[in-house]
Amino acid sequence: MATETRGESVTEDKGKPVGKKRTTPALFVRQVVAELRKVIWPTRKELITYTVISLVFVLIMVALVSVLDWGLQKGIFAVFG
Repeated sequence: MATETRGESVTEDKGKPVGKKRTTPALFVRQVVAELRKVIWPTRKELITYTVISLVFVLIMVALVSVLDWGLQKGIFAVFG
């Protein structure tokens, strides 16, 4: 667990942490590597699918905001100018 350092657990005494020590850089790296091993990485096909879906969504949002911006610009020019 990330709150445990050097094999010691952090206990609380009246709401105050007791025995909390800093994590060494080596221990931090080992914990990061251990967590990365738990990750379920997407397959190449899934990665391509997710990327395409994300790009299409972004393009749709860009188009929507552009149309709204253009419409509001025309409205403001019609009212004020």
